[in-house]
Amino acid sequence: MERRRFLATAGTTIATPLAAGCIATGGSSTGDGNGNGSSDTDGRTITVDWAYYNPISLVLRDHGWLEEEFADDDVSIEWVLSLGSNQANEYSQSGSAEFASTAGIAALLARTNGVPIRTPYIYSKPEWTALVAKSDSGISSVADLEGKRVAATRGTDPYFFLLQALETAGLSAADVEVVHLQHPDGQSALVQDDVDAWAGLDPHMAELELEHDVDLFFREPDFNTYGFLNVLEGFLEDRPEDARRVLETYERGRQWALENPQETASILAAESDMSQAVAERVFVERNDLSTALPGEQHRELLSTLAPILKEEGMVQPDADLQARIDELIDSETASEVVN
Repeated sequence: MERRRFLATAGTTIATPLAAGCIATGGSSTGDGNGNGSSDTDGRTITVDWAYYNPISLVLRDHGWLEEEFADDDVSIEWVLSLGSNQANEYSQSGSAEFASTAGIAALLARTNGVPIRTPYIYSKPEWTALVAKSDSGISSVADLEGKRVAATRGTDPYFFLLQALETAGLSAADVEVVHLQHPDGQSALVQDDVDAWAGLDPHMAELELEHDVDLFFREPDFNTYGFLNVLEGFLEDRPEDARRVLETYERGRQWALENPQETASILAAESDMSQAVAERVFVERNDLSTALPGEQHRELLSTLAPILKEEGMVQPDADLQARIDELIDSETASEVVN
């Protein structure tokens, strides 16, 4: 699907995290939410999401390496597009995808709310979000957002980034009007002056930065929570060899992207219908693919940010977030395939 097309069709307003119900994926697989899928190939279908914010997914899809890996085994690979972490979590919740790409804090939100996922692989350490406003808006600091309309996608890294940013200025979500829009729609809303600012996400943010008169007026790389590749727990337990082979192929894609940054940017440009300059800004300048195995740094980051989930009422007040972090972070499954 070309980016211009999904801009016109992605107008989903997210009011609550992990809304009930299954998202149609256009594929033949179904599931019960625990990785126990069925399909016209007797269960041997693997559904994987792809996302403009996950460059490795684009590399794999472009090269057909997952299809190649399973070609001799009568295993079908199905791809579904995730427009944001919230949608990827909904795929996991419904069992519509075995592998889904989210930000770290969004994965913790899902796990805490009962979605049976684990994270065995980190697809990137990005600086993929910042606060964005038009250059003539008069907004130059977080404090200037008080009383303003700010677009963000609830349950995703940009939303949590916004909350952390507001806190640095002594503000909270109650001090602004958060307009809940999917990422591409937030971009459009800012351009059309429907909102005053936007908690942006690349590659949409980089496109505005390079092609429109906007400022990234608040940046803080440490407020970004990594790119988590989440896998349904039931799939890991029931089909460990298939899971290993998918992760091994992901590692092949990561190594290729590290060795071919310009070519990876070109794939992003072609898939998203964006310019090469925008794609290079996203991938070459704002993505670090050097660490693929989840570890202590990811646990520590999520532990620091976890209280936000309770403060926002996005999890139960008595939720044991540290236990959920320990369940989520899986440092063992991919340890033999990560170079």
